[in-house]
Amino acid sequence: MSLKTAQEFVRQHHRHNKPPVGHKFSVGLMADGVLVGVAVAGRPVARALDDGRTLEVTRTCTDGTRNANSMLYGAVTRAAKAMGYRRLVTYTQAEESGASLRAAGWKIVAALPPRAGWSCPSRERQDIGSANVARMRWEVNFA
Repeated sequence: MSLKTAQEFVRQHHRHNKPPVGHKFSVGLMADGVLVGVAVAGRPVARALDDGRTLEVTRTCTDGTRNANSMLYGAVTRAAKAMGYRRLVTYTQAEESGASLRAAGWKIVAALPPRAGWSCPSRERQDIGSANVARMRWEVNFA
């Protein structure tokens, strides 16, 4: 699916994050001809993880359809593996259960403390909903 379509779905349905800016690819999930969820995958935001073989799921969003998030993570995992990526990463807020990620075979690899935001004097940035929130980094490997 196009990034524009995925961004609009996120804009309408995501409870705490804004749409991602770019992507390598996006997938959508349909039920009875209606778009019920999207996932966006792109280069890792953390420079240390951007090795050319790692992809980050920068956003998933559903309308609440049962098991939709797990299906989206599974679809992105299969697509990334088919495209030759070796690892996928994503983040959840610490208080989120991660049930969809566990169902798709992902594992927690790091607990990250809250940070004030991504803005710095050399590059001002607006908060996208992740400032002052502890996060968990999840990973799946295809080695």
